[in-house]
Amino acid sequence: MHNTDQITREIIRCAIKVSNTLGIGFLEKVYENALVIELKCAGLAVEQQKSLSVLYEGEVVGEYMADVVVEELVILELKAAKAIDKIHQAQLINYLRATGIHTGLILNFGTPRLGIKRMVF
Repeated sequence: MHNTDQITREIIRCAIKVSNTLGIGFLEKVYENALVIELKCAGLAVEQQKSLSVLYEGEVVGEYMADVVVEELVILELKAAKAIDKIHQAQLINYLRATGIHTGLILNFGTPRLGIKRMVF
């Protein structure tokens, strides 16, 4: 599976399963660990808490820990919040810009229905 759209669809399918199975009320780490299990079962290459370099003018100026990176193509930011906030979206856009990865998903497990925001840089 190499198409970013196919990958994001599969990630969302896995995230919905995790959300429906666990419900709300857990810490983000619980959802992250469960989602990693689902993604691996789906045959996707997954890196958890992946350190990514933040570049400025071609120079490394810091490190960022992505919650999950799938197939080296999609950054996942997991939340367990009341809603996906504008600050979450701004953070993800910054991560995409700084890392050179073009697609990201914010997955919010803090609401009865999984919150999903797909962002492309």
